[in-house]
Amino acid sequence: MSRSASSASPSRSSNFLIKAIVALSMAVGMIGTNAADAEAKAANSRYAGIVVDANTGNVLYSENADRLQYPASLTKMMTLYLTFEALEQGRIRLDTAVPFSAHASGQAPTKLGVRPGGTISVEQAMLGLVTLSANDAATALGELLGGNEDRFAQIMTAKAHALGMTRTTYRNANGLPNTAQMTTARDQARLGIALRQHFPQYFGYFSTQSFKFGNRIIRSHNRLVGSVRGVDGIKTGYTRAAGFNLVSSVQVDGKSIVGVVLGGASTPARDNQMRNLIASYLPKASSRGGSSSLVAQAPKISTETVIPVTVPKQEIASVAAAVELPRSHPAPTARDQVASAQVAYADTSSAKSDNPLLQEMPQPTRVKTQPVKQASVAVPTPAPAYMPPEQGDTSIDTVTTASTKEVQPSGWVVQIGVSASREAAMDLLDGAKTKGGKALRSAKPFAIAYAGSYRARFGGFDDQKDAVNACNSLKRAGVKCWAAAQ
Repeated sequence: MSRSASSASPSRSSNFLIKAIVALSMAVGMIGTNAADAEAKAANSRYAGIVVDANTGNVLYSENADRLQYPASLTKMMTLYLTFEALEQGRIRLDTAVPFSAHASGQAPTKLGVRPGGTISVEQAMLGLVTLSANDAATALGELLGGNEDRFAQIMTAKAHALGMTRTTYRNANGLPNTAQMTTARDQARLGIALRQHFPQYFGYFSTQSFKFGNRIIRSHNRLVGSVRGVDGIKTGYTRAAGFNLVSSVQVDGKSIVGVVLGGASTPARDNQMRNLIASYLPKASSRGGSSSLVAQAPKISTETVIPVTVPKQEIASVAAAVELPRSHPAPTARDQVASAQVAYADTSSAKSDNPLLQEMPQPTRVKTQPVKQASVAVPTPAPAYMPPEQGDTSIDTVTTASTKEVQPSGWVVQIGVSASREAAMDLLDGAKTKGGKALRSAKPFAIAYAGSYRARFGGFDDQKDAVNACNSLKRAGVKCWAAAQ
């Protein structure tokens, strides 16, 4: 009996060990599945996110997806939606002149810097929005399409509601701070999907990584395009009130998702969260159906697992009537000829989904266009009237956005580099601060606009010694820098 008990003991121990290993494996799997969610919650209480399967409309992931938040420059996605619609309807062309009023030219950075009375082409304005997130170009497009920005914002809101974005309200064309301008992660996912499905021949603009404007090369703020497989747009956004926002479209091997991150703590945190979401949920997406039918095929019932896009007919009619061009800008007689532009477009057409839960949603009126397949991103440039940045301009917002004046930190500063945009400069600072250790613990990162670029600096050093010590710490970590008195 003793021997029997003794021989059974190892067996029981072995079974217990196996069960423990299985339980641990399951726990690790669950941790992996929820890693993106947990990281986001821990990082920032303002965070909201959603991932939608673009082939089925199923919501693969959501966190605070219906909470009202500020869209920041994601606003420009709707400005572009209405621009694409006007192009398709033949009311404007890619080479149509976009006049800049004093109001448009006076918008806060980032911007192209076109003087009042100057003009650029519609295509240049579009590229300015998708790369630099140019606030002046967005306002100028809004004035062209709506007569004035207030009326255009009403059109934007009506169109949003027609697309099923029922919790979204617009007050301007560019996303600069306005407390009444609100949206949700779910609504932004819907808009991202609508842009692809309604305008596949123009959607390729969102993957533009740089373009030439006069003698400037303007590079995109969207770091995931070209660095994450399958990402082909869409838009970044930032204000201090909103945090760091991003909508991404992904297509790989027949699978298609749209992800939204709102309220990120920094550009790297936002981008990393989107990478995590893509890695976690793209494998779970369906390869059935086709991405070109997504918003045209809409779920009938609104649930937590399906995005609704039922549209009241009267709302569609009101939008169609509202977006007529003002009389001062008569509609061109010639139809839009995309082939005249030297910009590469992504071929995003595919078969319609056979999901029985989906129904037709009215789409924009179509005109025939011919997508261009060139790899070049050179743009025909009618000579714009440039407004060079003023020397010493410190256009950085102290409250909500990188837009209004901010007092520079007094004392000594450490500069680590120069970037084409404020967002890129803040990226440099985010990366450098982790390498600087204790020497940068109390330093204040900031970006100063100067001569068309942004200087990435740390401020708040009381004397030369502190600044030099901080710079030396950075140099030991491989970060080039120099110290100077303000």
